[in-house]
Amino acid sequence: MTSIAVPEHPWLLPGELVVPAEPERARPRRTTRDWVVDSLAFLLGLVWVLFATADALSPHPQTAVPLPHDWMVGVDAVIGLVCCGLLWLRRRWPLGLAVATLPLNLFSMAAAIPLLIFYFTVVVHRRTAVAVAVTGVGLLTNLVFSWARPDPAMPYWATVAWGVVITLAVLAWGMFVRARRQLIVSLRERAERAEAEQQLRVAQARHLERTRIAREMHDVLAHRISLLSLHAGALEFRPDAPADEVARAAGVIRGSAHAALQDLREVIGVLRAEGDGDAPEPPQPTLADLPALIAESRAAGVRVNVNDSVGNPEEVPAALGRAAYRIVQEGLTNARKHAAGAAVTVDVTGGPGTGLTVAIGNRWPVGTQAGGTLPGAGTGLVGISERVTLAGGRLAYGRDDAGDFRLAAWLPWPA
Repeated sequence: MTSIAVPEHPWLLPGELVVPAEPERARPRRTTRDWVVDSLAFLLGLVWVLFATADALSPHPQTAVPLPHDWMVGVDAVIGLVCCGLLWLRRRWPLGLAVATLPLNLFSMAAAIPLLIFYFTVVVHRRTAVAVAVTGVGLLTNLVFSWARPDPAMPYWATVAWGVVITLAVLAWGMFVRARRQLIVSLRERAERAEAEQQLRVAQARHLERTRIAREMHDVLAHRISLLSLHAGALEFRPDAPADEVARAAGVIRGSAHAALQDLREVIGVLRAEGDGDAPEPPQPTLADLPALIAESRAAGVRVNVNDSVGNPEEVPAALGRAAYRIVQEGLTNARKHAAGAAVTVDVTGGPGTGLTVAIGNRWPVGTQAGGTLPGAGTGLVGISERVTLAGGRLAYGRDDAGDFRLAAWLPWPA
């Protein structure tokens, strides 16, 4: 869930640039700045109405030729006052008010300032095509107004030119304000989108890390628990075994259980220390730990034949050795779970530049259904497949031409 940045002083910004407290509202609330601007616009329009009316009633008007009758001056003043009142609604219906009051541009002098503010609001709040269309109509009405109520001190074309200059100046000012607001809104959207993408990347990284930890947990615990099951099964089927064999099997079970608990404690510790970036990670196995893994399986009674042609396992890169170790571990675990009693062959060959090949094979069980008695969901092979893919290697598993089960992987080993 993204957090929306709230400005430090929202009352100094227009309502369109302040994130509303209620996102479902289609129109933002007025801020303190908006109230101040609207009040100043109303006062400016009111002062202009009073000035234009007083000038029209004076013996020598300075702004425009007065209307032929005094009552028309009063009507013009009332129109100006009504337009001043409508200024409070210009943020809600900018285009509607501008279009509705366009005919007043033909004759009204008292409403000139309110009409100009309506026009500025349209330029700021509506797209450029609409603003240009309103501008074109306003320039045409300017021609009629300059003819109907000419300035006593200037010729007709000079009055028209001044009207065009004022209109284009208001258009440029409004477009600048609109462009600036659009820039601020786009920058805020980009910042919110970047924050959302950052949170998504963090969530994905957390998910990938949890998946990696779950894969490690499966690889470790499945190996330990399969050893426990194997020794417990031996005790179950040999209740008359000598006491020393029973004691040795019980010791192996106790040691495997202790090791499984220790591995589980380390993985849970990593999960609990998720927010601590300085928390040390538990040591990871390498190819040099492969003999100990083979010895554990042999101690559990599994016949394991090893063909290891890698001369110096300490020189194998850590990531490559860890992947090879987990592949052999998964192969031995599957052999104990699904082909109990079958001999297992482990081949580890390769070198720098040619890659590392790891293969585990065992005879297909005879007389029992493949899968054995221990539960298996296939997640181990899925995890191994992901591990090999991330390392840039290849993985194949299944029955070979001789009918035996074979798990083979090739991992790149840079020269």
